[in-house]
Amino acid sequence: MPPKKVEEPERKPLIGRVGTNLKVGIVGVPNVGKSTFFNVLTKSQAAAENFPFCTIDPNESRVPVPDPRFDYLCEYYKPASKVPAFLNVVDIAGLVKGAAEGQGLGNAFLSHIKACDAIFHLCRAFDDDDVTHVEGEVNPVRDLEIIMDELRLKDMEYTEQNVEKLERTAVRGNDKKLKPEYDFMVKVKHILDDDKKQLRFNDWNALEIEMLNKHMFLTTKPGIYLINLSEKDYIRKKNKWLVKIKEWVDKNDPGSTMIPFSGVFENKLADMDPVNRTKFLEDNNTTSALDKIIVQGYKALQLQYFFTAGHDEVKAWTIQKGTKAPQAAGRIHTDFEKGFIMAEVMKFDDFKEEGSEAGCKAAGKYRQQGRQYVVDDGDIIFFKFNAGAGLKDPKKKS
Repeated sequence: MPPKKVEEPERKPLIGRVGTNLKVGIVGVPNVGKSTFFNVLTKSQAAAENFPFCTIDPNESRVPVPDPRFDYLCEYYKPASKVPAFLNVVDIAGLVKGAAEGQGLGNAFLSHIKACDAIFHLCRAFDDDDVTHVEGEVNPVRDLEIIMDELRLKDMEYTEQNVEKLERTAVRGNDKKLKPEYDFMVKVKHILDDDKKQLRFNDWNALEIEMLNKHMFLTTKPGIYLINLSEKDYIRKKNKWLVKIKEWVDKNDPGSTMIPFSGVFENKLADMDPVNRTKFLEDNNTTSALDKIIVQGYKALQLQYFFTAGHDEVKAWTIQKGTKAPQAAGRIHTDFEKGFIMAEVMKFDDFKEEGSEAGCKAAGKYRQQGRQYVVDDGDIIFFKFNAGAGLKDPKKKS
């Protein structure tokens, strides 16, 4: 008898927008260092003044994702063109208590957060008499509570409006097609109002995730916690708030990443030439936190990339986790996906170990993969496809 076919476990869709042009928003109460951080991160000049609501329209920029694998491939091929992956970052103005009810410039800012796909929660853990705090004194745990409450309350307001609307049609109007969405919204209301939890921590099934993604709730967005320290505290790796913030994050957002950094320190580094910067870091036995922040922001968006590499170009192609080979090929050109034949794949580590494409082939590490192959982060891929729709070359190197 043939062996029984093993059923694959259900692959749930990802919570969040589908696509590769996703954004991380920098969120926090006023005067915690958001615009200063954005300036250093993107090397741009967003306004960074000492008063609330200086940033009114969200500033957006993109920063290259640092990756030693990309650097290695560029060094190996010495290509004419080098294209890394990029992280899209949005600087959103400060959120105050009562924003969900329109306090400050709340509703506009909350809509800017809705347009983002992940959140850098930036909180201030430094004292500075020259930089006022909107709540009167520095307390990053209280600030995080304010932000989380405002996001949840805005989701509540949106949910209540939808429940009311659906009740008229699905319940009183007996519209059976809308009943599942009504039941879903009632469940969402219960989680937000009674349990007072973020929606992304509930165990949703595939159909519920599709409905979640339709509504783009604020509390489904993954967060990374950036703790802005004084230069002195960052260098000595000590601050009275760090343990308290960690306890809060572990309780309220388990599994999330927390990264201490210093806006003042990063600003100082940005103004130094490379030689002085290296010496300054060595003298203080420390490193910049920016690379780690960018990489973690990119991962929070559930993005990864594969490489195409040659003497013409080394390029990182952004895809969502779980993308199969034909759809990855479609990132390069739609014809690659339509006429997909196979993906010839080398793992980066194998390529580095064997020293060349020929070395990988000789070692049996150059593999031909079909339609069901799920692309791994850092794969080096050569696609083959049928030209089909009028393309002259039936086989094309990506």
